[in-house]
Amino acid sequence: MNPVLVCSSEPRSDFCEIVNGDIRIHAKSSTVYISSSSPISTQNSSWFIKPYARKNDETAMSRVREWLMKTEKNTDQIPPCTKAHKAPAILFSLGGYSGNNFHDFTDIIIPLFLTSRHFNGEVQFLVTNLKSGWIPKFREVIENLSKYPVIDIDKEEDQTHCFTTAIVGLKRHGRAELMIDRLKTPYSMEDFRAFLRSVYSLPAITTAGKSRKKPRLLIISRKKTRTFSNPDEISRLARNMGFEVIVSEADVGVARFAELVNSCDVMMGVHGAGLTNMVFLPENAILIQILPIGGFDWLGNFDFGGPSKEMKLRYLEYKIKMEESTLIQQFPVDHQVMENPSAILKQGWEAFRSVYLVKQNVNLDVSRFKRTLLKALELLNQ
Repeated sequence: MNPVLVCSSEPRSDFCEIVNGDIRIHAKSSTVYISSSSPISTQNSSWFIKPYARKNDETAMSRVREWLMKTEKNTDQIPPCTKAHKAPAILFSLGGYSGNNFHDFTDIIIPLFLTSRHFNGEVQFLVTNLKSGWIPKFREVIENLSKYPVIDIDKEEDQTHCFTTAIVGLKRHGRAELMIDRLKTPYSMEDFRAFLRSVYSLPAITTAGKSRKKPRLLIISRKKTRTFSNPDEISRLARNMGFEVIVSEADVGVARFAELVNSCDVMMGVHGAGLTNMVFLPENAILIQILPIGGFDWLGNFDFGGPSKEMKLRYLEYKIKMEESTLIQQFPVDHQVMENPSAILKQGWEAFRSVYLVKQNVNLDVSRFKRTLLKALELLNQ
């Protein structure tokens, strides 16, 4: 049997697909053996791959198990099969930044959808760097992409799993976050969001808009960092303007929170992983991103502003002033933290993160923020 091997290198991910082969995945040695009677294309006889879709991030990739891909002519040199599978395999990692909702979707869930959807469930997932609780958290998604129980390959040290088709790594397009490149796949973000609606039985495809007497506003709350210092005041303002207001943290389980988000017309929150739940909003709903001080314009647009438009959502942002940041209570007005965030960023991402993402909360100026909510009402009534 002479397999066909296609490997691709994207800015964020490396992955290899082997078709029509004798493929043996040996956990103990972290090796994917590919039996071949003749050289495969121009590939080297062996190479390494880390199956996580954020390949240039050294911190993330340091948490990802490396796998050796090795072609071998002599099958006597390959561990014998102990478990043979009819379904194709996809080997991917739950290392990196898994456990953070933003990275769960942009690094794993969307790439997994792109890589596996065309198998219509006839695919076996092999997970390396499995984290406790991750599979249960996304159980509905996993079960709608694969008919088979997930294999924790790291625990299969005494086994050699054999396949005729396998993909190592996950497909991810370009450098963008929460995006799908329609030129590289038959799928789109519309397809992905439709998939999520099906998985979680979400009824709303488009927002109720002006047909609803009171538009529903969801305020994403946070307990530890980038919290709203005055959530009651924000809620009172919104109710006085005619909104039905819900304040909730995204810690009630994916299915329950997806249902809540899908029932809303507007979702707002401070820049952070909670805003990833916009994937569950109905089309034409409004995402309001609150940008803390620290020069978040580019990051806010890159992570959520641009992707929201691909999801057929309407996007508003509110940039807080220095007086609305709790950093004003920790640093003098003329400190470089307040005046020159780029100087902090030059010290490295961790230095920037520790100040602007960890130490900063938001005390929203409701009089000033009222204009943003008025704009949201205007959009809903169009």
